[in-house]
Amino acid sequence: MSTEIHPSAVIEPGAQIGAGCRIGPFCHVGPDVMLAEGVELKSHVVVTGDTVLGADTIVFPFSVIGEIPQDLKYDGAATRLRIGKRNRIREHVTMNTGTTGGGGVTRIGDDGLFMAGCHIAHDAQVGDRVIVVNSSAIAGHCVIEDDVIIGGLSGVHQWVRIGQGAIIGALSMVAKDVIPYGLVHGPRAQLEGLNLVGLKRKGVDRTDITALRAALQTLRQGEGTFHDRAARLAEESESEYVDRLVAFVLGASDRQFLTPV
Repeated sequence: MSTEIHPSAVIEPGAQIGAGCRIGPFCHVGPDVMLAEGVELKSHVVVTGDTVLGADTIVFPFSVIGEIPQDLKYDGAATRLRIGKRNRIREHVTMNTGTTGGGGVTRIGDDGLFMAGCHIAHDAQVGDRVIVVNSSAIAGHCVIEDDVIIGGLSGVHQWVRIGQGAIIGALSMVAKDVIPYGLVHGPRAQLEGLNLVGLKRKGVDRTDITALRAALQTLRQGEGTFHDRAARLAEESESEYVDRLVAFVLGASDRQFLTPV
């Protein structure tokens, strides 16, 4: 595979450019960047910092990938951004490196779609097949698990965790953790139910969907605290999907949960 670099692009000494990369007009690639094979930078893309872009990732014009964190405590320490394979990063997207206080690395998984104008802040940990819709922002230290969809013009507060397979409706402000497979919507986001459409699209068995519905009902109306109800579910569950939900609820967190309405 031959590599194509437009004459107007600036590739600083030290940058590693993989086989089959295509770098378009007026792109700037910094000295500590590694582009794996097949990466394409359309045009006017900046990739800087200690940044790795995984194979076959495509970055569209005017995106800035790997700049320093938007954190006043950042003191110039060497931190990193790691982006997986086959991501599509659309126009005007920004993704920052980590901070020493947050582990030093921002991570993006494989096969994501990051639509125009969205932002991934320092130390965020983003899983595989995540979709972040136009003009949405994920704040620092967030954990976004696999198969999450974040609707347009939404914001995710720092330190929030969003569980696997959850969906966040457009125009939502998420300031608390979201359980796996949750359906969240509203200016001050509320947990309105399960992401049934997503579960069915993934071919989840009806018995598991029924088990998740029953688990959500227990979390909504059972006795004791939210964590107490989740602990009881752990003892009774026979579904791997409910097990995943319970493990998420009982895991370490710096936030409260959005509870079922």
